[in-house]
Amino acid sequence: MSVTFDDFNLQPDLLEGIRSMGYKQATPIQAQAIPHILESKDLIACAQTGTGKTAAFLVPTLSKITEAKYDFTSTLVLVPTRELAKQIDDQVEGLSYFTGATSIAIYGGNNAQNWDQQKKALTSGADIIVATPGRLIAHMQMGYVKLDQLKYLILDEADKMLDMGFMDDLMKIISQLPKDRQTLMFSATMPPKIRNFAKQILQTPEEISLSISKPAANIDQRIYLVYDNQKLRVLQHILKDEQIQTMILFTSRKNAVNDIVRSLQKMGFEAEGISSDRTQDEREATLQRFRNKQLQVLVATDVMSRGIDVEGISHVVNFDVPQDAEDYVHRIGRTARAETSGTAITFVNEQDQERLVKIEKLIERELPKLPLPEGLGEGPAFDPVGNSKRGGGRGRGGRPEGRGAKPEGGRPEGRRREGSGSRDNNRRRDGKPRGEKPAGAAPAEGTTPRPPRAEGQPQAPRGEGEAIKRKKKRRKKPAGSRATEGGQVTQAPPAASAE
Repeated sequence: MSVTFDDFNLQPDLLEGIRSMGYKQATPIQAQAIPHILESKDLIACAQTGTGKTAAFLVPTLSKITEAKYDFTSTLVLVPTRELAKQIDDQVEGLSYFTGATSIAIYGGNNAQNWDQQKKALTSGADIIVATPGRLIAHMQMGYVKLDQLKYLILDEADKMLDMGFMDDLMKIISQLPKDRQTLMFSATMPPKIRNFAKQILQTPEEISLSISKPAANIDQRIYLVYDNQKLRVLQHILKDEQIQTMILFTSRKNAVNDIVRSLQKMGFEAEGISSDRTQDEREATLQRFRNKQLQVLVATDVMSRGIDVEGISHVVNFDVPQDAEDYVHRIGRTARAETSGTAITFVNEQDQERLVKIEKLIERELPKLPLPEGLGEGPAFDPVGNSKRGGGRGRGGRPEGRGAKPEGGRPEGRRREGSGSRDNNRRRDGKPRGEKPAGAAPAEGTTPRPPRAEGQPQAPRGEGEAIKRKKKRRKKPAGSRATEGGQVTQAPPAASAE
């Protein structure tokens, strides 16, 4: 039996706003959450992206605010990203059009004007504050944020906030709020750390759990097993062959965003990227162009995946497999919204195959592995156990296409593998790279040429009869030694310390 918003006994002016926004029937999370919130109960709710959970907490909260007519800030909504703060603030504005309730979005950025606007709004007061934890604390430290009469605390995307390291900030904010309040926690996943966190801040909460980490049934999920240097060529085929309206391409590394955008632009596609490195104004301008269908492809990082609310996204591409299986669900949850259909395509190299297995286990479904388009060669075999034992190769060519960035699974920048030497150690004493052969050299008769070995991949077994060459070790001269006249070696004086 379907539930409509008329069934909730909401404040009449709010109900008018709900109708004007086109809301008719309540989604499952709304049907279950709204009655508990109206009864002033604490709540922990688990629902995936795209289920209508934002309205599930805004609608009942706005109804209570409008009826009470508070003259102070009554509601605080904490979120992990700027985009999500802006999105919720916009939704408050639409829902409360006939109620007169006010809200302000508080998020970071380098714009001094934004800080002054936020300070003015906080000092003059607003019914609802929607904020990222770090920026809110910065304002609270200035002494003009008054939350001593707060009635409602809402944490949206709580799992993502903990993943991003906001635990200490959250506890610092909550410690300054009244204990007599209603607290609502919404999360897309329910790991143990979320349950432990809930025990600290919720009081005898009601619990709702809907389809934990299950993608919508109307998403066509496809897998391509590829080497890193095949990804852009496969993507080019997809963009040409598929009926694409708009596409979001996700990558786990923000320093790969610009490289991918440049490659797409060289192919002739309208593409731009958003990451935390760009200013808020730049990100909002890019998102607006994407909403207006002026961009065909938007390249984004995981942090952006929960703050993008754009209708009509036909395709989502995972340029690499996210580290957490739950993030896969959030990424592909950008398409097939509001009962439409969509396509999710994921590129999986050798080292990401274990992550794919975890995703399939989480969603309880084996995903189809499609052959690569004709002319691109073969990708790696699907052997997650074998690749794990071998340490996971980086695929043919070793590095992903594009300058500088190492998108998937690479070592953190600024760190080298333990025991590795400088780049010069990979060259022979004659200045040529190790393994380089003279032009025209051919393999010995009866042997098979061996394929190049990617970084991190073990040496392939030698063919039968293949000779094993051992290099003679040269004795190194003592450090600092030099030859004198007559060939005698003497020790050079020690160099001056660089410290």
